Parts: sequence; structure tokens; C-alpha cells
Amino acid sequence: VQLQASGGGLVQAGESLRLSCIASGRIFSSASMGWFRQGPGKEREFVANIRWGAGTTYYADSVKGRFTISRDKGKQTVFLHMDSLKPEDTAVYYCGAGASLGDYTLWGMGTQVTVSS
Repeated sequence: VQLQASGGGLVQAGESLRLSCIASGRIFSSASMGWFRQGPGKEREFVANIRWGAGTTYYADSVKGRFTISRDKGKQTVFLHMDSLKPEDTAVYYCGAGASLGDYTLWGMGTQVTVSS
């Protein structure tokens, strides 16, 4: 399985963006997929996760209430809808997948999100 992320860009604070991550290959219902991000000079951090089968979602406190993760099983795609973006959301966003949130073994190439103030 390979992951391909897209949808990043340059926006102003308060605006929205939607990231997409397409998986080539079968995703098992027990798998988890989600997003991490790495800002300038920062370590990679968790953003959001969704269990492929049940659709259960988890969010970092920093994005809770602003970001929404969802999936389209038919299109093998995970989305990250980001509202009320802040400059501190500026980062390279990475799509990942694995057996669980703490065990991502597959990663896509990152997509840059830049939020100007």
C-alpha cells in the first residue's frame, strides 16, 4: 500500500483547507489512518486519526474543534478538513497508516500548509 497526500497550500489566518490522502491498495478494517505534522524547527506531532472500519476519530488538543478527519471507503481516501487555520498550523502535513495510532508503518510524502497572519 502506498499513500499519496495532496491539498496543501498558502492561506490566510481564519481560512480553510482540505487535505486528501489516497491509499493505493486494500486497507483493512482494523487499520488506522491519520495525519501528523512537522512545523519549522519542531518535531513531528500527531494531528488526527481515524479507525478505518469503525470511523472512530481522535484529535490533538491543539486542533480539536477546528479540524475534522473523515474517510471515504470507496475511494480509499482519508480527508483532513481544517477550519479557522492559525499561523501556528503552518507545517508539512504527513499522512500515515498502520495497525493503530501509535503504530503507523506507512507514510506518504508530506504536503505543505502555510498560514499567514
